[in-house]
Amino acid sequence: MTTFPDSAVRDFIAEHRTAFLDDLAAWLRIPSVSADPDRAAAVRQSAEWLAAKLGETGFPVAEVWETRDGGLPAVFAEWPSGDADAPTVLVYGHHDVQPAAREDGWATDPFEPVVQDGRMFARGAADDKGQVFFHTLGVRAHLAATGRTAPAVNLKLLIEGEEESGSPNFGALIRDRADRLAADVVMISDTGMWAETTPTVCTGMRGMVELQIDLFGPAQDIHSGSFGGAVPNPATEAARLVAGLHDEDRRVAVPGFYDGVVELTAEERGLFAELPFDESEWLGVAKSRATLGEKGFSTLERIWARPTAEVNGVYGGYTGPGGKTIVPAEAHLKLSFRLVAGQDVERVRQAVADWVADRLPAGIRHSITFTGTTRPCLTPLDHPALQSVVRSMGRAFEQKIRFTREGGSGPAADLQDVLGAPVLFLGISVPSDGWHSVNEKVELDLLAKGVETSAYLWGDLAEHWNPAGTS
Repeated sequence: MTTFPDSAVRDFIAEHRTAFLDDLAAWLRIPSVSADPDRAAAVRQSAEWLAAKLGETGFPVAEVWETRDGGLPAVFAEWPSGDADAPTVLVYGHHDVQPAAREDGWATDPFEPVVQDGRMFARGAADDKGQVFFHTLGVRAHLAATGRTAPAVNLKLLIEGEEESGSPNFGALIRDRADRLAADVVMISDTGMWAETTPTVCTGMRGMVELQIDLFGPAQDIHSGSFGGAVPNPATEAARLVAGLHDEDRRVAVPGFYDGVVELTAEERGLFAELPFDESEWLGVAKSRATLGEKGFSTLERIWARPTAEVNGVYGGYTGPGGKTIVPAEAHLKLSFRLVAGQDVERVRQAVADWVADRLPAGIRHSITFTGTTRPCLTPLDHPALQSVVRSMGRAFEQKIRFTREGGSGPAADLQDVLGAPVLFLGISVPSDGWHSVNEKVELDLLAKGVETSAYLWGDLAEHWNPAGTS
């Protein structure tokens, strides 16, 4: 692999920074809000803009991909390396954004980017247009520094147009296009770091199972004096289910729920403990007064690497003013389970269904509706592709890179499952960027670090990782 000084990349980025930010601002002016049907044309305009810009960047293939059922378009681009043993990398991100309006409390028009104090304020600046766009300058810097005419890896991009609306057509899209999307590794650029002064790499995301349980007792509300204590009460049984969801150690009490869980290693626990975590500050963000969770695990371990069960809603019976002495006809629960690596979504669903059925008395009918599932994903710390990300990021930031996981869930696992490729994360956003909030911004110096990391990464992957195992 051709060696080059870091200054070659940094000088190129500095020379092209103004034009890069002007282009990003032009993209941010397109209000690609996927949740608003009135903005569907803008989402399409955003996709067409990006495809054209990727073509200008040098990608010989840059296409707008339609989705099923009249969904919103994605963008696919491809730039073959030309090297026989080069690994294939698929970069994932999204070009749609959350709704935003000045009257929500923005200091400026959310779709008219403003640069102030080294930050660019606009909807999508961090989530996710800025983090997608840094790859365009990154690959150019990579080529300029190495003297190559094509990337050191076979580089593909898939930029979704419906992520902020729950990715309703994403699974079908990647299954339909699996042959075009085939890759050795997937790079997710829709994530962030611990803090500006603590650059980190995320190694996994939790999965999720969501469901609603509907409980039915009497055919109608009945008098609690005449019938209470002699017939089953759906609201009482809902409460009993909730009360039985966890044991005394706050572990999920559903039999079989923990089957297959990949346990944290001592090394991983040590790496989490290195992070400058202030629990009182975290509680302030959580608007809570105390931590509580599974016994034997720290707060970060609980939200990143342990499965959970949460009661999202309980309702039924009379909830108006005053009293109403009834046995209600029905009650309802909304639950969600966060899953970690090793747990099987279908197995968890069946375990929950069996647990509910076993705990309900005769005379209570019930139904369970599963409303959403996402699989967990986790990349081992010693994976060579992950080590390339860590080296490249460390080179850009000139400091030690630490590790996090993501407590939430996303489409990463779909890519992992369909393509059979490990998922990695590369993002430079920080918590203060205000994703989904007013005055969203991106730190321009961190954005430049993302460009620089991208410029180093492709050569590092090609040099240190041969997924075919022939070197």
